[in-house]
Amino acid sequence: MPKLRSSLAGFFLTVLFVGLLALLGPEEESLGANVRVVYLHGAWVLTAEIALLGAALSGVAGLITRNERFHDWSAALGRTGLVFWLTYLPLSLWAMQSNWNGLFLAEPRFRLALSFTVAGLLLQAGLWVFNTGWLTSSANILFFIVLKIVFSTAANVMHPPPSPIFNSGNYAIIGFFLLLNVSAWVAALFLTRLLMGIQQRTRPGRDRAAES
Repeated sequence: MPKLRSSLAGFFLTVLFVGLLALLGPEEESLGANVRVVYLHGAWVLTAEIALLGAALSGVAGLITRNERFHDWSAALGRTGLVFWLTYLPLSLWAMQSNWNGLFLAEPRFRLALSFTVAGLLLQAGLWVFNTGWLTSSANILFFIVLKIVFSTAANVMHPPPSPIFNSGNYAIIGFFLLLNVSAWVAALFLTRLLMGIQQRTRPGRDRAAES
């Protein structure tokens, strides 16, 4: 329990730090101070994707080695990715409203993000109920592959490629965005540790002595 409490505290403290850091972000010529919401929104969705990638890779390792610990990591990372993906949606709406004075809910990538949120919630709820290592890993691998394929073919309306931040040539903005991302990754790590601890406590036939 102390380890779970420390992970929970670390997560909330890091999220608070990320929020305060976002308030100090450098302004941009056309969007002004409102660009800070875009920074935060970008870091949040990248963190979600990295967590989902981690869930898929851990799942592959679990299926190959048949080691339950990798399946546990896949479960925890998949749920962490879903939390960040879910909370990225209101940030996306906030970025739309503050920078473009309206909500463009028909924007292709936003609609896809919303669809994958619903699918992800249903999937993770089902995996939580079944609580079977190989099934969780397999589902997380498939979810990430489908997500990347679908988004790779989606139209870019409010998300023009390549990355406006990394191609801005403004090293203050690039450096700040990287710092924001690293801070969000730390928050994701704390959350994953918390969910990992919960997952290990609910695994059927868990060997407490081996994991202590």
